[in-house]
Amino acid sequence: MGVALKRGARLVIASHNEGKVREIAELFAPFGIETVPASSLGLIEPDETATSFADNAKLKAIAAAKGSGLLALADDSGLEIAALGGSPGIHSARWGGEAKDFALAMARVAQELEASGASNARANFTCALALAAPDGSAEVFEGEIFGTIAWPPRGARGFGYDPIFVPDGYDETFGEMDPELKHAISHRARAFEKLMLAVYDDDE
Repeated sequence: MGVALKRGARLVIASHNEGKVREIAELFAPFGIETVPASSLGLIEPDETATSFADNAKLKAIAAAKGSGLLALADDSGLEIAALGGSPGIHSARWGGEAKDFALAMARVAQELEASGASNARANFTCALALAAPDGSAEVFEGEIFGTIAWPPRGARGFGYDPIFVPDGYDETFGEMDPELKHAISHRARAFEKLMLAVYDDDE
């Protein structure tokens, strides 16, 4: 791909999920990179027709880069629960129905775990970040964090499934955790670290 991100760069965030847009903007802020939400440019989110986080992220990033003429970053991420065969996985948002209501999605997780009879609700969040250029080239960087499912949900911070996920080594859910700590350890932070090591050029 050969793209270098520098201080002062402008980057489209190819997501209409306000929580993701906010978290990604906060990750980029210390590096002096301006982020622009796809929604503010009137870009339409393409259908996620791929079968992996990486391919869905790439699909969204390329569409936004071509549509805006700017570098674009897309995030595809979700919760994978071992006892449910890795579900909800790439369908994480869809478990909340058309409105992507994560209260409904979390309730469905609890119902399916109860039905499965699982005594150990091991889970992980996976994040794929795709950086694309307007010429259609793209690179993908992935990160994971492992933990367990908690029920009932705890905390109003974060977004999505955060209130039911307790990362290994901690007692708080992502929904209770200080945002700065979450940013330091999350699946998104781990993918972001790989991306920046590969493409960020801080030479003045």
